[in-house]
Amino acid sequence: MQRPEAWPRPHPGEGASAAQAGGAAPPTRATEMRFQEPSLYTIKAVFILDNDGRRLLAKYYDDTFPSTKEQMVFEKNVFNKTSRAESEIAFLGGMTIVYKSSIDLLLYVVGSSSENELMLMSVLACLFDSLSHILSVILESDPQQVIQKVNFRTDDVGLTEQSVAQVLQSAKEQIKWSLLK
Repeated sequence: MQRPEAWPRPHPGEGASAAQAGGAAPPTRATEMRFQEPSLYTIKAVFILDNDGRRLLAKYYDDTFPSTKEQMVFEKNVFNKTSRAESEIAFLGGMTIVYKSSIDLLLYVVGSSSENELMLMSVLACLFDSLSHILSVILESDPQQVIQKVNFRTDDVGLTEQSVAQVLQSAKEQIKWSLLK
């Protein structure tokens, strides 16, 4: 579902139509500025790339980039622009992009060009802090408890039959799906 883009219409006597009719003077800069209607759809995309620019996780919330190929091209362009930059904000293709890097990850939040950067940074900070807390705090040292907390079914396959790589891959999938919900 697309969000409606609504622009306030000028009142009678304002704007170009009034100037053509011999009414008020041509519009000033103040009357030319248009505001979008407030919306809850502030985020266009969230994605996480590794330090080589490869996609680890991506979620797009509108149809700005309808195909996966277009999304990957956009992500590569964003990575090329931001990977060596020291700032936390970038503008690319009419979009505002805020980003944060961690040891070997880059987290991005994308909004429209008219979006409030502080709002986007707030979303990014929440995502970054949540992932940091989930992935670095040791809350349990018993493997059976860890498996149960990540919603594994230990009755199907015993822990001894799973390799460490399988457990980590399953945990990654569980975290990914819980973030995308």
